[in-house]
Amino acid sequence: MRSISFVILFFVSSSLFSQRNITPTDTLYIRGNVQVETKISLSQLDSFPKTDIHDLVLYNQKGEIKDTLKNIKGVSFKTILASTRLLYEKPKELNEFYFVLKGSDGYTVVMSWNEVYNTTQGDQFWIITELEGRKLNEIGERIQFIATGDLQAGRRYVRGLDQIKVKRED
Repeated sequence: MRSISFVILFFVSSSLFSQRNITPTDTLYIRGNVQVETKISLSQLDSFPKTDIHDLVLYNQKGEIKDTLKNIKGVSFKTILASTRLLYEKPKELNEFYFVLKGSDGYTVVMSWNEVYNTTQGDQFWIITELEGRKLNEIGERIQFIATGDLQAGRRYVRGLDQIKVKRED
């Protein structure tokens, strides 16, 4: 009976562990309610203008320090989105749009168009291009998103970012 329990525990813990594996991403796709799907490679990301970002302490859900990101450079999320045209007829329709950022491990973050473009918070959304002095191709998870203005930045830290889905509330 113990051996059966051990085997079941092993498979359950293995499947839970495998769900947390982040596959490195070399391409970022922007798709959904857009005129043309956008595909951005690591070299293209590296060609965007970069900004130095202050060191960032990441907290877990209990408010405890989980990690500190240092020597960060990034590209503004708005700059990345500027390469894509959304599908709408009237500007007021933009209020209906939202962005779903998804990592290779399934981790998902959602932001409204207004949050990105109509608040100061939107100026603090970044696609990380350098971390701790390492370039994108040297970073384990490659493409990453971070919201530096959040009180608990770890909640909107997407590693292995592989797609931004542009959606619209119908």
